[in-house]
Formats: sequence, structure tokens, C-alpha cells
Amino acid sequence: MDKTKLSNTGMELPPLRSLDDFLLESARFQIPNLKDLDKWGNRVVNNLLYYQTNYFFMSVVIFLIVGIIHPGKMLLGMVAMTVVLAVFGYVSSEGRAIHHFKKQNPLAGVIIVVTGGCFLAYTLGSLLVFLIGILLPFSATFVHASLRLRSIKNKVVNKIEGIGLKRTPMGLFLEQLDDVAGITLKTQTITRKPSQ
Repeated sequence: MDKTKLSNTGMELPPLRSLDDFLLESARFQIPNLKDLDKWGNRVVNNLLYYQTNYFFMSVVIFLIVGIIHPGKMLLGMVAMTVVLAVFGYVSSEGRAIHHFKKQNPLAGVIIVVTGGCFLAYTLGSLLVFLIGILLPFSATFVHASLRLRSIKNKVVNKIEGIGLKRTPMGLFLEQLDDVAGITLKTQTITRKPSQ
């Protein structure tokens, strides 16, 4: 069986492409024409759709390698990022309560800000390791999707995705990216069904 159905969502997870097709002998790579951004973007989107399972697997492996090389920093970076996002979310949603607290307790406000600054300074290296663990897979995916030339099988599979016979996580993600960011993806593989 070459595809896996995701539970009750109607999505299918494409198969893991062979290493030979993904990276080795039958893979053809070429630097994209930087003057033709539409063609380059089309190549990236189609490769993202075709190799999405490989990219997910590659991302997990790269993240784990960075985590194995620097386990303590990776763990501390995850904790620090969680704390930073939680504080940011709390401050964003409870801005008036924070302002009221700072007015009533100015010394406590200063102590909290200084402690937070010291925490960020102490964990800065760990935050960078964690961010590298996240951004390195994205960079490797983008470079591969930019350089990998499409094969006939790639084109056929992407046409099937485009006419709606098969829905994949990457296809839905790219559609949401198009909706949220207002990015126009000029490719035949991402088409929307007319609203009823």
C-alpha cells in the first residue's frame, strides 16, 4: 500500500519516496532560474507536494541530530521558548491586568523585568540551538525543493492532487498559507473548488 489514510479527515499521506528518487542516482538537480520566479515557485510547490513525507522524515532526523549533539541546550531552549511564548501570550491577553499590577507594585515589576532579562541572557545560547534545530530542516527542505528537477511521476501525482482526487497535509497547508498570507501560488496543483 503506497499511501496512508489519516483518520476521519479525508486526507492521505503520500508514500515515502525512495532514497534513489529523492537524493541519489535518478535524482536530477539544477540551480533554478532566478529571473523566472514563477517557474521557480512552481518547482518548489510541486516538490513540496510530491516529497512531503520525505521532507517530514528529513526534518525529524535533522531535529533529532541537533538534539543529540546538544541535548542539554536543546531541552533548555525548548523550555525557554515555551516560557517566552507563554509570557507573551499572557501579556497580550491580559495587558490591562499587567499594567495595573505594575502601577500598584513598581518594585515587583522591575524585579520581574530584570529577572526575565537575566533568564533570556542565560538561555540565549540554548534558544539559538533550539531555533537552529527548527530552522535547519526548513532550510534543507527549501534548498532541496528548489534544486530538484521534477520527474514525470512527480508531475502526474501533482495533477491528481490538483484536481482534488487526493488531499494531502502539505496541499492543505499550502492552501491555508495562500488564504492567510495572501500569497498567490501560480501552480496548477493548488486549485480550490468553487464555493457553493
